[in-house]
Amino acid sequence: MTYRFDPELAAVIPAIPAVSISDLAEARAGLDELSAQAGANVDTSGVVIEDRVVPASGGHTIPVRVYAPTERDGPLPGVLYIHGGGFALGSVDTEHAGAVLMARSVGAVVVSVDYRLAPEHPFPAGLDDCYDTLTWMRDAADQLEVDLDRLAVFGNSAGGGLAAAVALVARDRGGPSLCFQYLGIPELDDRLETVSMQTFVDTPMWNRPNAVLSWQYYLGDDRGEVSAYAAPARATDLSGLPPTYISTMEFDPLRDEGLIYGLRLLQAGVTVELHQYPGTFHGSALVFTAATSVRQSAETMDVMRRALHG
Repeated sequence: MTYRFDPELAAVIPAIPAVSISDLAEARAGLDELSAQAGANVDTSGVVIEDRVVPASGGHTIPVRVYAPTERDGPLPGVLYIHGGGFALGSVDTEHAGAVLMARSVGAVVVSVDYRLAPEHPFPAGLDDCYDTLTWMRDAADQLEVDLDRLAVFGNSAGGGLAAAVALVARDRGGPSLCFQYLGIPELDDRLETVSMQTFVDTPMWNRPNAVLSWQYYLGDDRGEVSAYAAPARATDLSGLPPTYISTMEFDPLRDEGLIYGLRLLQAGVTVELHQYPGTFHGSALVFTAATSVRQSAETMDVMRRALHG
């Protein structure tokens, strides 16, 4: 199929290797290698970084990486940072550069969570780890020097889906109060019925075949009735959720579920900022020199600054 990609993005698509999660061992090894290469070149000046472990409600421990600005005057906003990877790939190393940038540029304590991955640990394992980390941030607020009135959740792709689920769980359980949720190119709907999901079967980086596998890994073979905490698009009540930012990419199978979720949030009385980027595809921000990617990165930091600092 022919797509009207942004010219700067189209020029590099031939050099982008085909991404498939059908062989998870190979996909994970490739991502780990890329993360190691990228992480070696990250400028961490102005940020203190500490690897820690968080006690989980299931009795295990959750690895987290805490990023905090070196220059601070009192408590700062706190951000629970959730990596993407189709629920089956990724780690805190994958999002290291983004977490550093957010801590330094936004002026926030960023806690990046290394949640358990599917299919070895299907739903609700990953979500439980993310929510347990959020409750730890609340309980350790004095130690982290985090202002609990400015606590946000942030995620891209599957991380965006998990961020939306964390917000739902926090609302329903009377958990930590969130002032904001950032849902970047979120993976929200296991039903795979939207026009974009049915149309974009061969797009770069992410496509319908990968999405099908992603949900199979996350929900397991015997999924039964799917919880809205697994697939937030299934939630029937979106009222009472925090102000929200959602981004979508034009040629991304996840596009429509993000747009629909944003509209439904608005209809439920939630404040929403929604940005659909033309000519882009899922993960195209990795082409960081393209003008549209520069704009996306700048907007992300600006959105978080406005949400957390007013």
